[in-house]
Amino acid sequence: MNIQKRTRRLIVWAVVVLLLLLIPLVLTLLGSGVDGDGWHWTLSDFVLMGVVLLSAGFAYELIARRSEKTVYRVAFGVGLGGAFLLFWVNGAVGIIGNEDNGANLMYGAVFVVGLVGSLLARFKPRGMARTLFIAAIVQMLVPVTALLIWSPQDTSWAPGVLGVFALNSFFAAVFLVSALLFRQANDSRTVQ
Repeated sequence: MNIQKRTRRLIVWAVVVLLLLLIPLVLTLLGSGVDGDGWHWTLSDFVLMGVVLLSAGFAYELIARRSEKTVYRVAFGVGLGGAFLLFWVNGAVGIIGNEDNGANLMYGAVFVVGLVGSLLARFKPRGMARTLFIAAIVQMLVPVTALLIWSPQDTSWAPGVLGVFALNSFFAAVFLVSALLFRQANDSRTVQ
């Protein structure tokens, strides 16, 4: 891909991020909602989410676009999308209890596995498949570990123990889908 085309695509990502950030801006400006419950983003919330969204978009462009295989691009998009959602949900409201619960910090292990595994695999499909399988396992180990260390009463597990495991199962399933797609991308018979 030539430099002009890549630059245009990165500008498109920047515009998309700005448009996405207009949604919470409008909701924040509309007020506090019912009984003070509503959208309350600060400047740092906008900056953090802008950086995260731009980073995800740029990562997709720089890494997924290196492959000619559509299945590789979809696999990378699914994995990256799952990581973004995990970051957003955990940071906004928390998965185990609220966002201030220390147990939620354990989800950092999922991101470390994803980043280190991807770098070690050099973003090649076979290694990415292994990385995403491991990320799915680590995702499910977080609530198990939290349950062993903290009792549900001590941490006020907001959605309840079953809800926490259901939400973790969703994220693990996203990572598994990505892993299976990477495995398919590794298959030399995969049609582009």
